[in-house]
Amino acid sequence: MNHLLIAPLLLPLLTAVLLIFLSGRPLVLIRSISILATTLLLAVAIALLQIANDGQIRLYALGNWMPPFGIVLVLDRLSALMLVVTAVLALASLIYAARGTDGPGDKLHAMVQFLLLGVNGAFLTGDLFNLFVFFEVLLIASYALLLHGRGAERARAGLHYVVINLAGSALFLIAVSALYGITGTLNMADLAVKIAQLDPADAPIAATAAVLLLVVFGLKAAIAPLYFWLPRAYASASAPVAALFAIMTKVGVYTIVRTYTLIFGDSAGELANLALPWLWPLALITLALGLLGALAARELRIQIAYLVVVSVGTLLAGVALNTEAALAASFYYLIHSTWICGALLGSLFFIAAVSVIGLPPLSGFIGKLLLLSAAGTQGNAIWLWVLLLAGSLTTLMALSRSGSTFFWRGEGDVVSVENRINVDAGKPMAQKGELLAVIGLLLCILMITLGASAVLDYTQALAQQLLSPEAYIQAMHEFTAIEGN
Repeated sequence: MNHLLIAPLLLPLLTAVLLIFLSGRPLVLIRSISILATTLLLAVAIALLQIANDGQIRLYALGNWMPPFGIVLVLDRLSALMLVVTAVLALASLIYAARGTDGPGDKLHAMVQFLLLGVNGAFLTGDLFNLFVFFEVLLIASYALLLHGRGAERARAGLHYVVINLAGSALFLIAVSALYGITGTLNMADLAVKIAQLDPADAPIAATAAVLLLVVFGLKAAIAPLYFWLPRAYASASAPVAALFAIMTKVGVYTIVRTYTLIFGDSAGELANLALPWLWPLALITLALGLLGALAARELRIQIAYLVVVSVGTLLAGVALNTEAALAASFYYLIHSTWICGALLGSLFFIAAVSVIGLPPLSGFIGKLLLLSAAGTQGNAIWLWVLLLAGSLTTLMALSRSGSTFFWRGEGDVVSVENRINVDAGKPMAQKGELLAVIGLLLCILMITLGASAVLDYTQALAQQLLSPEAYIQAMHEFTAIEGN
């Protein structure tokens, strides 16, 4: 076993514990440890991405307890990519926070590390119950982060967020219990085999569990009509926390892709591709409502929250098409949308807005073009063309209005009012660290634009791996046979 696979969990866990013990120490020490640990996490994630790029699926059994009963981590192209996307966004958020958004004794850095533990665990786990556990870890951390900075508005948004997610957790447990009751396992690879061989009498129970999981993951991803928690929570959170919420919606998208290509994929018998008929209309509705929300929003933060919803709808449309080309385009767009939504909260608003709109030649344009090309022009695909093209115009109108409202209607020249978006710090000019964080994200966007060919090669190989779940299942069986002896 390659012990590097456990590093994305151990590193944030140990860092979070250390930061809690150092509570009350100089803030510069807390910031330095947190940023250094996240930088190391990014280095580990890049190393794992390079390892996964050979196409082999690698497993790590915690405590050397073998699947299907032991806790197992799985590294493939998809999980490796998500680790890198998360680490980049987290590092930028912490650098931004370290210039004044954090404060002595507020535990922001420790909570971010706990959040990274949950997010990374969700991406790496090969077991549905442990997915639930990691969901709870990231949710508990997100509850504390949402309340960071205090205030009545954040408390109200936090209460709604907690209640909604507690309901989602209850549904998750019900679905997991039902699947365990009829299959005797919660290991994803083992579940894929058991679902394909399921007794017809148990199929309705499995189908019900699958629909419940879609509701739970749809809630995390902010799919219509389950996105109502996101705008207010996003708007009330501090800037670095709101940026991190962009990756939390992608956790929901990831779990939908993983569950409905592996467990309920092509080989699942009468339950094969169970979610696809639901995903296409839900994706289009999410995209349409997100665009309307962005156009109608009167606050910049709420507008950005609806743009996150738009990105989720766009991603799910590609997932619903269920082709190699569409999935490759979707994950290219996922990288772009996650980083650019984080960058929108910073002072270089106009540059980020151009990429969000999807103007050529930036990565937003490339992602949308690839997705439309994969969709074709037949049948219902015309609706995706209409929504994406009209959506670019709508986004242009919405962000143009925000730009004029927040930047041009102030006192002084353009330079002096450029940083009015920095509502958390309340300063007339963005500090250097904040600029560094935003510029870093924009440079990452530039990198995936200039290196689009290499990134697409990776996402195409990723899509091939996702649509061939037999390799995932075989890797699990071979690992158990070799390591178990």
